Amino acid sequence: MTESLGELLGRLSALKGGEVASYIPQLAKADPDDFGIAITSMAGRRYKVGKADTPFTIQSVSKPFVYALALSDLGPEEMLRRVGAEPSGEAFNAISLEPHTGRPANPMVNAGAIATTALVRAADPGARSARILDRLSAFAGRRLDHDEEVYASESASGDRNRALAYLMRAAGSLVDDPYAVTDTYFRQCAVRVTAADLAVMAATLATGGLNPVTGERVVSQLVATRTLAVMATCGMYDGAGEWLLNVGLPAKSGVAGGLIACSPGRFGVAVYSPPLDAEGNSVRGVAALTEMSSRYALHLMHVPVHMTATVTDTVRAARSGREHDPARTAVLDARPIVVIGAQGDLEFTETEQLLAAVERAAEAAPGAIVLDLTAVTAVGAGPATMVEGTLKDLERRGLRVAVAVQQPFLDQVDGPPGRWTATRDEAVAWCEDRLLEDAG
Repeated sequence: MTESLGELLGRLSALKGGEVASYIPQLAKADPDDFGIAITSMAGRRYKVGKADTPFTIQSVSKPFVYALALSDLGPEEMLRRVGAEPSGEAFNAISLEPHTGRPANPMVNAGAIATTALVRAADPGARSARILDRLSAFAGRRLDHDEEVYASESASGDRNRALAYLMRAAGSLVDDPYAVTDTYFRQCAVRVTAADLAVMAATLATGGLNPVTGERVVSQLVATRTLAVMATCGMYDGAGEWLLNVGLPAKSGVAGGLIACSPGRFGVAVYSPPLDAEGNSVRGVAALTEMSSRYALHLMHVPVHMTATVTDTVRAARSGREHDPARTAVLDARPIVVIGAQGDLEFTETEQLLAAVERAAEAAPGAIVLDLTAVTAVGAGPATMVEGTLKDLERRGLRVAVAVQQPFLDQVDGPPGRWTATRDEAVAWCEDRLLEDAG
């Protein structure tokens, strides 16, 4: 998986275009060449490449997580009464207020985010800011902090957001003091994260509100579901419709270059790359997630074929149907062959489960590993890359590797690692021959 991400990062690093955000002066100092990708799966496994540990400020990527907090406080009906859930079709800082009520269109645009921040229950603005930081930290699985320089820069250049708050106050949709609310909002946007942090945060939503790394339930499954729904329809501002059409994942971007997407029941992914397109979304981030959605068949409208279990069996000391004399039997006893069987369609989650079983088998230092994929009916392009990378790694570690697949797959094989056969017995026999050759 890491090799696959590395290949993607290396290729898209050459992608130019976009501009680093400068309307918040401190953000203009970001390096436009910074580029990192991170994934956290529902099993809590973490993969990252490039500048995935480079700190930057969360900005608007905070919006879905603060929305989840306010939704937990108010409940669905009251939350919807105070902040809408309709795509605005406008830019992130547009004046998107409902006529006669002043209700903002949705919590992903700035007006709705400011109103949402004000709805987080707390005794005073300081307590509200502290509570937001605590919940963002719970989503990330580690203690986060604020970038005080970015906060000061946002506050100094935040007149438009203050104007939005005063308009909502005049319309009756904002009760609290507009200046205090926007100050809390600026601090919320100035929380410091990395792409690796954001991947855990996205994975927590994708796993129904349960942090897959820490095991902590951060929000309820209902809250996570509604948050993902709003992200899917409103998270990419005036590009939300095209995003849902092409990528098909709940997502949220931020002007510091962060971009997250959630694949429910699979993983959370985050990209960091500061240059932004006209809609305020990371240019490389959009390109990376568009390709990943296709590579790993992640589109929400794609319906995979799931069977009850991916890994069907694991045989720790497999033998072919051939007879061996005592000397050869002793060699094979000393370097056993492990067979791991799988079935169904191999997409991301299924492939990750299979390769985790392979890694557990490899830790016991056998002589060879056989993947019996004869009951596998389909393999996506991304999962195929994951399998190939694992086979190469096993060979680098000195293991003999063989794969048994159905004939149609075998006809397409052209130079991958290991020996490819049509049956499990043939694959085991090939490994036996190689181990006996190695032993002289």
